[in-house]
Amino acid sequence: MNKPWSTADIPSQAGRRAVVTGANSGIGWHTALELARAGAEVIIPARTQAKADDACQRIRALVPDAKIVTSIMDLTSLTSVRDFAAQQLADQRPIDMLINNAGVMALPRRKLSVDGFELQFATNVLGHFLLTGLLLPAILRAPAPAPRVVTVSSAAHMRGGPVPVTDLNSETSYKPIRAYAKTKLENLLFARELQRRAG
Repeated sequence: MNKPWSTADIPSQAGRRAVVTGANSGIGWHTALELARAGAEVIIPARTQAKADDACQRIRALVPDAKIVTSIMDLTSLTSVRDFAAQQLADQRPIDMLINNAGVMALPRRKLSVDGFELQFATNVLGHFLLTGLLLPAILRAPAPAPRVVTVSSAAHMRGGPVPVTDLNSETSYKPIRAYAKTKLENLLFARELQRRAG
C-alpha cells in the first residue's frame, strides 16, 4: 500500500522561483508557504502592498528564512497585470513556476472590471491568461526540472458548459454560480490548450 502524499514529500525547491497569485489567503497562501518552506523564492503579488506584506509576514512567522518578494497586481486590471509582468521580465531571471490561483466566486450581482469585463471572468480567466502569456518567455527560460504553469480550476467546471462564445462576458444573462462555473471551465480549457501548445 502506498504511503499518502503530504507536503513533507515536496522535494527541495532551492534556486527556483515561483509566482503565486491569490497568495494572501486560502489555497494560494498555503501554496506559497509550502514552496517557501521547500526553499523556493516566492513572488506574491496582491491587489495592495498591505495584503502582500501581510501574507509575507505570516509565512515568515513559520519560515523565518523564507525568500519572498511582494508586489502589487490587480488581476481585474489588464494594465496592472502588464505592469507586474514588466517588472518580472525586467531582470531577465527565469520563472520556474506560475501558480494561477487567485479568484472570485459567485458575486451576487454582475459587476464589471475597469476594462469592462464581468468581474469573475476578468479575475479568474482574462487576468491569468494575460499574465501567463506575458511571463511565458521567462517561464520557457527556466532550466530543468521543467517549468510549470498551474491554473487552479474546480469541480464547479462541470456546471459551466456549454459556454456560448457570444456570451463569455455574461451580458445576456447573469447567474452568480453559473458565471463562476463558466470561469472554472475556461480555466480548464486554457490549461489544456497551453499544454498542447507549449508541451
